[in-house]
Amino acid sequence: MSLAKPPSNMGHSMLDFVRDLQTTICDSFLSFENKNAFFSDTWTRPHHSGGGISCIFEDGSIFEKAGINISSIEGSFQSDTEKAMFLNLLSQLNHSTFDLDHATYFATGISLVCHPINPFIPTVHMNYRYFEIQSSDTTIWWFGGGCDLTPYFLDTTLITQFHSYLKLACDCLDRSYYPHFKDACDSYFFLPHRNEHRGIGGIFFDYLQSNTQTHYLDLVKSCGSTFLESYLPFIDAHKNTPFTHDHTQWQQYRRGRYVEFNLLHDRGTKFGLQTNGRIESIFMSLPKHVLWTYNEDLLTIHHLDLLEVIKSPKCWL
Repeated sequence: MSLAKPPSNMGHSMLDFVRDLQTTICDSFLSFENKNAFFSDTWTRPHHSGGGISCIFEDGSIFEKAGINISSIEGSFQSDTEKAMFLNLLSQLNHSTFDLDHATYFATGISLVCHPINPFIPTVHMNYRYFEIQSSDTTIWWFGGGCDLTPYFLDTTLITQFHSYLKLACDCLDRSYYPHFKDACDSYFFLPHRNEHRGIGGIFFDYLQSNTQTHYLDLVKSCGSTFLESYLPFIDAHKNTPFTHDHTQWQQYRRGRYVEFNLLHDRGTKFGLQTNGRIESIFMSLPKHVLWTYNEDLLTIHHLDLLEVIKSPKCWL
């Protein structure tokens, strides 16, 4: 097995959760499809212990491309690039002077991106992760993750329902979480060079460690377990919605913004590249079909309702 063995009970608990969640989501997605299996790709990291399992589905009747990845990795800090990157992470936790020369790390999580064929079904992204850094006498840990939606056409009823599920998942742990995580999501998934947000948001959090490990594991479980409830209604409602070439062209144009964010700004992409991550799994998030057009006004003039939300995030609840 390529997955690294967790060094702690919490690492084991998180890994067990993401493995079960991966299986549950894959089985649910396949129930909509005319194929009977994902391509399951087990991989091992070079020069480090651990690896992952990437479950990829392409060219189905519903999903143009869907990937549900889990990973469990461990290692020591070999390069200056790795050390600098992790010191930057640790600075967020007020541990910027932590000695990494004799430390090891462990990380596990799940990452999902789904690009449906029908333009009326949104692209969706979800990931939840757990980190540990251990030295001889100190262990630093934190949780991160979130879920967000990138629609091409506004279905305000289902978008509101999507946010409602996320709020309920957060409220189980702390009623202050959803508004805080929602604002963080709007801030994070932003393309400054376009002055646009990537989609209609969701929740986003990182560096959570001020409460107990069990508290944050429960948060991640609550949010991860509500994913299917929040997203499948879009598939049920729009899997048979007719669409035209113009609808698809608009979808592929907006996917260009998705690509721009993931390649220019996404911290997960940068983390994977800077730690010698597996390229195929890192770029799983990119759509198969995308376009950029020079005279954007010819397309955007017909979609001002979506663009208004993209420019100025909306409170959906």
